[in-house]
Amino acid sequence: MFDMMKMMGRMKEVQTKIKEAQDNLVKVNATGEAGGGMVKATVNGKKQLLALDIDAAILKADDKILIQDLVVAAVNKASDEAEVLAKEELKKATEGLLPNIPGMDLSSLMG
Repeated sequence: MFDMMKMMGRMKEVQTKIKEAQDNLVKVNATGEAGGGMVKATVNGKKQLLALDIDAAILKADDKILIQDLVVAAVNKASDEAEVLAKEELKKATEGLLPNIPGMDLSSLMG
């Protein structure tokens, strides 16, 4: 039987764990590549761009549109990976603290 009082008593602990997980997202890094690795973007779990590496060979190509497209693709890939990693961090942080309620998605708390 579902014990609502027990769950309510644990909410403070859950809030603390979620806050810790959110704070730790700056330490989670993901890298995305485009153009066969010619452009690499690294973002953290908060989807902040940390690094951008562009191979000198494409800079010499003097193709602004190609470079822009590859940068966008690499950043998007890194952001997608960071989102997956951030959800995993939240799941680990709250594991065992809340009952498994179908449809309950805490991913919006990763803000």
